[in-house]
Amino acid sequence: MMTKPDVTTMIRAKMRENKVKWAEIAAAAGLSEVFCTSACLGMNSLLPDAAGKVVDFLGLPAEAAVVLSEYPTKLFAQKVPTDPCIYRWYEITGVFGEAFKELVQEKFGDGIMSAIDFDMQINKIEHAKGDRVEVVMSGKFLPYKSW
Repeated sequence: MMTKPDVTTMIRAKMRENKVKWAEIAAAAGLSEVFCTSACLGMNSLLPDAAGKVVDFLGLPAEAAVVLSEYPTKLFAQKVPTDPCIYRWYEITGVFGEAFKELVQEKFGDGIMSAIDFDMQINKIEHAKGDRVEVVMSGKFLPYKSW
């Protein structure tokens, strides 16, 4: 019986073997690059049609589509990440997280930005001083309710 980590390992192996990029997998699935990558890494699930497209594109066993469609348990380490790229995101949250919260609540009221009704793009912006990473996020505002 395959697990999400098994399928992620198979996907990474096929990517290396065939020199495939995440954008190509996402295009084959008809999904955004960020969401499709997250699902292939086990943190989201794909609808059966999209899962089948990923499996067909990469030449994975049929059972992998079933696993990609299963609802994930979204667990991650509750510690400071040490990978420099992930740590910078953690650092940004630490430095700007409270400002983000204040500005969201000032503009929208008491609530949060959804990570369910959400999208994100990561873009490369060429710049004279060195290429820039552009992160664009959009999430539905969810107000807290009184009862």
